[in-house]
Amino acid sequence: MEQVMTNSLGFPVLSTLIFLPLAGAVLLLLMPRAQEGLIKILALSASLAAFIISLPLFTGFDKSTHVMQFVERHKWIPAWNINYSLGLDGISILFVLLSTLVTILCVLISWNSIKTKVKEFYISLLIVEGAMIGVFCALDFFLFYIFWEAMLIPMYLLIGVWGGPNRIYAAIKFFLYTLVGSVLMLVGIIVLYLYSGRTFDIVELSTRVYPYQMQLWLFWAFFAAFAVKVPMFPVHTWLPDAHTEAPTAGSVILAAILIKMGAYGFLRFSLPLLPEASKAMTPVMLTLSVIAIIYGGVICLAQADLKRLIAYSSVSHMGFVTLGIFALNIQGLEGGILQMVNHGIVTGALFLSVGIIYDRTHTRQIADYGGVASVMPLYASLFIVFTLASIGLPSTNGFIGEFLIILGGFTSNQWAGLLAATGIIIGAGYMLWLYQRVFFMETGPKVAGLHDMDARELITLLPMVVLIFWIGIYPDTFLGFMHKSVEHLIDRVNTGGMHGPTVARTIMEVIK
Repeated sequence: MEQVMTNSLGFPVLSTLIFLPLAGAVLLLLMPRAQEGLIKILALSASLAAFIISLPLFTGFDKSTHVMQFVERHKWIPAWNINYSLGLDGISILFVLLSTLVTILCVLISWNSIKTKVKEFYISLLIVEGAMIGVFCALDFFLFYIFWEAMLIPMYLLIGVWGGPNRIYAAIKFFLYTLVGSVLMLVGIIVLYLYSGRTFDIVELSTRVYPYQMQLWLFWAFFAAFAVKVPMFPVHTWLPDAHTEAPTAGSVILAAILIKMGAYGFLRFSLPLLPEASKAMTPVMLTLSVIAIIYGGVICLAQADLKRLIAYSSVSHMGFVTLGIFALNIQGLEGGILQMVNHGIVTGALFLSVGIIYDRTHTRQIADYGGVASVMPLYASLFIVFTLASIGLPSTNGFIGEFLIILGGFTSNQWAGLLAATGIIIGAGYMLWLYQRVFFMETGPKVAGLHDMDARELITLLPMVVLIFWIGIYPDTFLGFMHKSVEHLIDRVNTGGMHGPTVARTIMEVIK
């Protein structure tokens, strides 16, 4: 069966989504620095335009097939057989839509909080948007790597220029961790290119069969890049520092989109290209996922900083995602993909909420708060929605994702499913305790006299509330996109599955 479909929309929608934010960044570059109001309006207009253009992807996607859709393909560097190739399937489409939505919210939340180098800030934000969309659309490995690395520089600037007191340390740590992993992935890409007869085409590469020993080494080369990006235990330590020091928009981008790229890499490359190695390494991946779930949750109980607590909660929640992916069954994979979207919505909303109150108090210390519900009742009402969604209350999006993941985990490995379920209990403990300390108890001195959310802040948070209940009440709207793609991915893993070596022998081979 043909692996791609022609673009049914009649115009290069994916290229438009990638280059429209970049064009907006160029226009901002040409504008006088003093016209801050106009700069903000232009940045908002560019992000709104990208979101509107992305909506036909949602309505025009054919859910009955797993093949790539909205495909664009042009020769780029013929001598190396490199093509400018873009497309979406049921796994990647949701992340493009999430990227365009989140960028709008990042522009809105930064409206009054960014006071220095405003033009450069919004230029960096728009460049990040274009690169993020490119990562999810790329069907050529060379093009994918360019977009993957292109995000590093603007994200480094967002943290290092507009971040907190330790922003330089956090930015350098983020850059080095990500870069080292990416270099190893580049080696793996080159090996695939040479072995496959010099092609970078991702769709073609994912249909071939590679020697088992080669798959093992490639799996760990890709693991180095994807595990850091997720981030998985024990290469997670850059995330709390980056989240804590980043401006609100930077934290939202990190939580909602950037760390999803690691999990997306496992889905797009590790599983379909390296099915035997993926099955062999499943016990290792499940073990690391369970450790992340429990470790991240326990560490949250000891945090005194609002953003640092939410950052460590991301380590725990992304452990659920990798657990679902490497359960290697329909329930686990669909739950993992949906939970990637859910985490982007809920944790993004939590960071937006922290940014709102930080702009008023200029402190992230939980001990400085207390009694916020008495002075900001609307804010408290929305925050409890995000809190309950984070702990997976039924009728919220978090419940659907975690239910599917634990179901898939139990099916794959009962111990993994059981231990992962304890993470939900720990999550409920630290999130409800956080809410109690911040919103109830005695009103802190920094809280007295605060004013509730204004219209701009309310508009920023409301889309997240809508999505939380939309996915929680009727998840098939979003699960329907991924059914065929996940089924095809499972077939690929099973038909290319491991038949000979045991897991113990596999690990020994890797060590040797």
